[in-house]
Amino acid sequence: MQYRSLGKTGFDVSTISVGCWAIGGSWGKTNDEESLAALHRSLDLGVNFFDTADVYGDGHSERLLARLRKERSETFYVATKAGRRLSPHVASGYNAEKLTSFVERSLTNLKVEALDLLQLHCPPTDVYYQPDTFGALDELVRQGKVRHYGVSVERVEEGLKALEYPNVKTIQVIYNIFRQRPAELLFKEAARRKVGILARVPLASGLLTGKLQRQQRFEADDHRQFNRHGEAFDRGETFSGVDYDTALDAVDALRELVPPGTTMAQWALRWILMEEAVTCAIPGVRRVSQVDDNLAAAELAPLPAEAMKRVRELYAARIKPLVHHHW
Repeated sequence: MQYRSLGKTGFDVSTISVGCWAIGGSWGKTNDEESLAALHRSLDLGVNFFDTADVYGDGHSERLLARLRKERSETFYVATKAGRRLSPHVASGYNAEKLTSFVERSLTNLKVEALDLLQLHCPPTDVYYQPDTFGALDELVRQGKVRHYGVSVERVEEGLKALEYPNVKTIQVIYNIFRQRPAELLFKEAARRKVGILARVPLASGLLTGKLQRQQRFEADDHRQFNRHGEAFDRGETFSGVDYDTALDAVDALRELVPPGTTMAQWALRWILMEEAVTCAIPGVRRVSQVDDNLAAAELAPLPAEAMKRVRELYAARIKPLVHHHW
């Protein structure tokens, strides 16, 4: 495993870490014993950073991570998120009272005295124009309930605005072969301010594993079935906002670039790590086999210049016109 500094947090984290959305819910049926086995395997292979949220299974993934901490002696970091429990999900809800209640619930779920990293969970854009929200986060740090805070954003513009707040330590954003816009400006500005970057949805909801089929059937409670057009939340969260069949055509074109002995998932994750501003990618896992596959990406050699060029060309021709201007 390789490690990179997470901005100014003082944490050195595994370049391939683990996202815990899938073990909480919205990805079809889950099995807690399989999920815990995957988390244990992640630690075995050097992962020391897990990303979750209070709404993943209504706190279920947070509670699984609490079990993991109880069962292991290694030091690892947990980043959680707050805000999506609001109903309605409006900017005014991101206030000191609500954020404090969300943090205290996560502290209980995780069974810790302080959150390693708290992230605003894809809030409405207006939140980034509310200094009081970030003042409330500063107060939670002063109270010792939160060690560091950051934001999870939908749009590049939101990330750029978040950088104006000096105590924002991390930005989590969708970044993968099908969502390349963050590398244009956001990453440069984040690096200049020493703000960590967490690359979420790194495999485009499974598309970039190369395993999904044209007639793939998804369970009713899997967001890849119920949120393709943004019915439940931002459509960019599902398949990175790319039309399913169009994306599969692009995946077919990418196959010839993947060298023998390397899976497409490993290759796609290594592509992300070619960007030095990225601290880590956080693919989701539900099974040990997925952990083994994903984490091997950290040991791959850098991708050749010709492959990087071909990816840029494919994105420009097939994907950029569909997603670049949206997020």
